[in-house]
Amino acid sequence: MKGHIRERSPGRWAIVIDARDAAGKRKRRWHSFKGTKREAQKECARLITEFESGASVDPSRMTVAAFLDRWIEHMRGHISPRSHERYADLSLHVRRHLGDQQLQKLRTTDLTGFHAALARSGLSRRTVRHVHGLLFRVLKQAMVWELVRDNVADLIKPPPVLDQELPILQPDRARELLDALRGKPLYLIASLALATGMRRNEMLALRWRDVDLDAGRLRVELSLEQTKAHGIRLKAPKTRNGRRTLSVPAHIVTELRAHWRAQQEQRLSA
Repeated sequence: MKGHIRERSPGRWAIVIDARDAAGKRKRRWHSFKGTKREAQKECARLITEFESGASVDPSRMTVAAFLDRWIEHMRGHISPRSHERYADLSLHVRRHLGDQQLQKLRTTDLTGFHAALARSGLSRRTVRHVHGLLFRVLKQAMVWELVRDNVADLIKPPPVLDQELPILQPDRARELLDALRGKPLYLIASLALATGMRRNEMLALRWRDVDLDAGRLRVELSLEQTKAHGIRLKAPKTRNGRRTLSVPAHIVTELRAHWRAQQEQRLSA
């Protein structure tokens, strides 16, 4: 068995697999792929391995679950590990209700029932929209690879999320919170959050090298991420705007100086 690739247009490839059926008759299969030449070569090698192991599925018979497996693996390395885990978790709902359905036979009526089943299972409307968004991306990729003609998830809209006004911590309540936390480990974290608006994972990744106490400012360079595959680790912000410099009020600078001295004394006494 062998295969090769042909570039149809910039970034779009035809992967051709030459095989033989049980009667020894030559059979050629074509697959569409979008990506770099190296990625297309890797996909060609993967398809050949599938054919040789007997794991290959005729596109016309491929189930939603089987394509989900392929898509989830394809997304590995294209997104952050945390986002990859999130997609994998959301895909479980798709597998549970649509997994046995043939990909090319998926219809809008199936998605209408799918939304209803998700709602009956107790999922919030927001989560239902997230699951629908995942299915939209999956079917969009199936269109790119020319496995389906239409993205049926683009024809059906998920239930709207009801507008809810989020409660905002008022100044008097903020003072009560800080008074209750004073002298406790979370006091400095809460003070920093209220003063700068930093996210929790950004504060947990903050290093002394990122803080300029004399100038009264700090630099957000990292955030903390926890995944099943990698545990707890530091990562760079997703976007360029995630890296930013923030001003620190004078009273927080005083708190940070006291915290720094306490850390030094603790290290010396250890």
